[in-house]
Amino acid sequence: MEAYSLLERYRLDRRKLLEFILSSGLVREIRTPSGSSASISDVNLDFISADYVLQSIKSGGVLDVALATKKYYEESELPIMMDLHSRDFYFLLTDPQSSGSPPRRPPPPVLANYFDNGRSSTSSLRDRSACHRVSVSGVESGVNHANVANTVSEPVLMVDVPDLGLPSLRTGLLDDDLRESAYEACLACMMFSGIDISIQSRKKDKNPKFLSGLKTKKGKYLQSQSPERHVEFLDTIRMQMQISEVMDTFARRRLVQFASVKAWGQFSVPEIALGFLNGTFRSDFPSVKSYTHWKNRQADILEGYFCFANDVADKQKIGQLVAKIRNSEEWDNNMSPSERSEILLALKQYLCVLSSKPGRFGIQGETYYWTSAYHMNIRLYMKLLFGLFDILEDGQLIEEADELLKIVKLTWPLLGITQKLHSALYVWVLFKQFVGTEETMLLEYAIRVMQKSLFSEASEPREDEYICSLSCSATSGSNEYKFNLVQSIFFSIGSWCEIKLQDYHLHFSQLKRPFFVPQKSSLFKGVMNMAVKICRVDASKHFKFIESDDLGESTSRKVKGYVDRSLEAACMRVMDNIYFGSEVDRTHPLALLASELKIIAERELSMYYPVLCHWYPQAGIAASIRLHRFYGEKLRPFLQSVSCLSEDVRAVLPAANELENCLTELYCTACQENGLTLQFSEEFIHYQIGEISRPLILDWIIAQNKRVMEWTARAFDLENWEPLSHQQKQAPSAVEVFRIIEETLDQLFQLRLPMDITHLQALLSIIFHTLDAYLQKVTSELVGKQNLYPSIPPLTYYKETTFPIVKKKLVESTVLEDEVTNKLNELTTSKLCVRLNTLQYIQKQISALEDGIRKSWSFAGPFDNGEHSIEESPETSGRILDTCSESVDELFVATFDCIRDTAAHAIRSICEFIGVRVVFWDLRKSFLYRLYHGGVENSRLDSLLPSLDGALNQVCGLIDDALRDRVVSSIFRATLEGYVWVLLDGGPSRAFSDLDIPLMEDDLNMLKDLFVADGEGLPRSLVEEEAKFAHQLLSLFSLQAESVIQLLMSSSQHISVGLEVHKSGHRCLGDADTLIRVVCHKKDREASKFLKEQYKLPASSEYDEDGVEPNFKSVLVTDLIRRSASARWSDKGHSSFKSIKKKLQEATWR
Repeated sequence: MEAYSLLERYRLDRRKLLEFILSSGLVREIRTPSGSSASISDVNLDFISADYVLQSIKSGGVLDVALATKKYYEESELPIMMDLHSRDFYFLLTDPQSSGSPPRRPPPPVLANYFDNGRSSTSSLRDRSACHRVSVSGVESGVNHANVANTVSEPVLMVDVPDLGLPSLRTGLLDDDLRESAYEACLACMMFSGIDISIQSRKKDKNPKFLSGLKTKKGKYLQSQSPERHVEFLDTIRMQMQISEVMDTFARRRLVQFASVKAWGQFSVPEIALGFLNGTFRSDFPSVKSYTHWKNRQADILEGYFCFANDVADKQKIGQLVAKIRNSEEWDNNMSPSERSEILLALKQYLCVLSSKPGRFGIQGETYYWTSAYHMNIRLYMKLLFGLFDILEDGQLIEEADELLKIVKLTWPLLGITQKLHSALYVWVLFKQFVGTEETMLLEYAIRVMQKSLFSEASEPREDEYICSLSCSATSGSNEYKFNLVQSIFFSIGSWCEIKLQDYHLHFSQLKRPFFVPQKSSLFKGVMNMAVKICRVDASKHFKFIESDDLGESTSRKVKGYVDRSLEAACMRVMDNIYFGSEVDRTHPLALLASELKIIAERELSMYYPVLCHWYPQAGIAASIRLHRFYGEKLRPFLQSVSCLSEDVRAVLPAANELENCLTELYCTACQENGLTLQFSEEFIHYQIGEISRPLILDWIIAQNKRVMEWTARAFDLENWEPLSHQQKQAPSAVEVFRIIEETLDQLFQLRLPMDITHLQALLSIIFHTLDAYLQKVTSELVGKQNLYPSIPPLTYYKETTFPIVKKKLVESTVLEDEVTNKLNELTTSKLCVRLNTLQYIQKQISALEDGIRKSWSFAGPFDNGEHSIEESPETSGRILDTCSESVDELFVATFDCIRDTAAHAIRSICEFIGVRVVFWDLRKSFLYRLYHGGVENSRLDSLLPSLDGALNQVCGLIDDALRDRVVSSIFRATLEGYVWVLLDGGPSRAFSDLDIPLMEDDLNMLKDLFVADGEGLPRSLVEEEAKFAHQLLSLFSLQAESVIQLLMSSSQHISVGLEVHKSGHRCLGDADTLIRVVCHKKDREASKFLKEQYKLPASSEYDEDGVEPNFKSVLVTDLIRRSASARWSDKGHSSFKSIKKKLQEATWR
């Protein structure tokens, strides 16, 4: 009924807002069927359209009541819509997509009563209090999970608190009527206590402010306070009781008049009502409607007090008199003032008879009405207590609560309230407000009030007898019980707590506001604390309050019952909806059941167990065993039929494993907190998910190996080595390979099943073989660098051409094999750059892949068969974990480091290959064959730099930024190697004089500057280091011929046996091969004479290299590279020199 009261409150707010709008002067004219009117007293504001009222104000301020009523009914037939221009959003009363199947059990009985929460407003039902209380048998709710039908369940505390069972009101008094009457009684008590409530004390405000007084005020109410503070406090009381200023002014005026004729002493509520009716006319009210309502309320108050008076002889006569007051036509139109006075006088006579009767228990200040109309007094007093709560924040007491409570206590003699009765009713009001607002602070405050006030001091026997006479009735099932008021309060609170806690998984799983888990736990803890403190005495449903927090067997047994019944109810709720949910989501019922039970177990662990263990330490153990057994009974038949990783198996086993892990955590947590060192009990037998899934997972991994390798080979075969995009410069095949691997990893780890190191080893084996095969394919298409170098030309001595018309010897060109040529044509510089970018991409992805696998493996966790005991020492567990971790690390290192090494080696190989290809293949004609050909002055380096610069720009535009310096360094080394080749292996067409050396030095510096690129290229230190040999070689060329010849003879001293073929590579400045080539390329007579006489070499003028690649094989000179050494010429060395000369002549003229 909380929702019903809330609806009534919304209607009251709507009515008040419309009254404010229509009385503010915004509406110029109100048109009714009877004609124009400026008053709203005859307008039923509940049945006019608020939208139409606002439109009328905008359009000129004329309101047609008939049209407004018509619009209201038209709008009520349409769905509620949001105020959006699109008009696309509306709300349905039911959710057609998730309404679910019909419930499988009969619905709970309809609540026939509407409980009084102290804040509800006017209702169309005139006799709410006459309805009977029924017990709450349960709430139908679906499984609280997104996968199952979203049956909307009640919020946590919205199930109504059983009312106190006070005798029902036989009149039409509503909550608003009781509140207004309570306010009038409070004003009367203040006035007769000496507090000034006269109209002159009100502080006038000519500019009314809507809701201006709803802010709480600070300060303390004292009799000696300032007049301004006194007025503010009285205004606070009025606003807390939700009384309008008009009615407050009227009530004060009438009370002042009542006090002027009333002798000081005791008075009663019906006496106040009679005093109000005497001399009040319709003209005293702003509208007929408000007057009629006020008059009927006073009549209802009189009837409520008289009807329960057992000593009244003529109740029928009293009823007739009260009926005349209610009859507006007779009372206001037909009766004269004297006739009305006679009716009021007759009622006053009955009142005097009752007021003169003594109290039953001899309590000081006791009146007859304490016991004859206690049902009215208690209701009025509770309305005053509800006024302590902020009307804007129902869960908070106002700051002036203590001062207001002092004013409320002034009504004790009038309403028959004692200290114990006040404490009990205050606890009840706090508890009711807690239920409506879910503010745990109110519940804690209620418990403190019970501890400090209700049971702190022993009450007098007469007070106990008086409280016992305040009879209340309650029903539980088919039984009806009689309690006194305090016992009824305990019964209602205890019954509500019992209902909540016997299914706490339902009632504390959803909240009216978005609480976090700690706040949920606090709310649950508060209710549990209240439940264990209010204990049932015996089977008669009597309750008592337990002040001690000590654990007892009865308390533990009580909490254990909560755990068992709540878990049983939660499991049954899940089972009721599980099959429908599995059909909707197309998921196996056992998988969905495990997921739902896991949610229950997680809530038990995080929210409920930390609270329950205070009173029942074994709550976690009992909950885990019950849930584990419940699911195990349904899972075991399925496990017996598992033979492969089917869709059902993939759905059920992970869900079952996660549920068991959660329950194991709950079980172990409870055991550790209770200091238990025992193994899992026979009631907690593991599902053996790991043993069943282990071979299935291994078979699945092995089956993936062939599939992954096939798709990797297919991706490589389709590769054309074009970059993926301008930003992503790697080849698409590498991206596809890693996508295949990651897809396999996702499929494996999405199984969410326990795995051991064998599974990890098989998985890493697949990854290793896949990436290694791809890397091998990338490097296998390269050709040897020796195929890119030009052939070594013949050695000659310099001689100028004397007769150019003489027929010269032509060189022979070497023809490469077709396979090598095809590979070189395919391995263009751009495609080599893409391959290099791809290798760099693989290196980056390897690290990300390793991190991802490690993370996923840590979540998957090592395989655990559940056979270890809880008493296993931390040292033993630590050693097992360390060993497992070391084995895993070794697997990762062995796999990924090997792949990294392979990728790094491939990157080095391709970097070197790119440099050699650019210089010795792509720029062979434009650089090698043209530089210094025919003379230094005619073919300087500056004329060849544009082609080299263009090649560099092409490479830098294609290569990844991380590899740019490595590739450019490789090209620089190859360029220097080509420059040295020109100097030493340039052939018969190249000879250098002493005057050429400075020009060649300038060319070399120009080449270095090109690669330094003003600081944006290679580091200057690296360039200088790489160019050191070339500079030394030019220095060697600058020496006199005799000096170089002497060095050559010294270097050849240790040569003993034949010479091997020279291969391209690093040269040594002082070896015979380098020195003899320097001598051959010097444009010097002494050098030519030495070569002709000692080596019998042919002259350079005998060869023609124009347009033809030289292809001479000089086996002898190549052999000299490995056998030459620096030594002095001895006799043995001289003979060796002769043998060298002979072989050299044979090789040259061959």
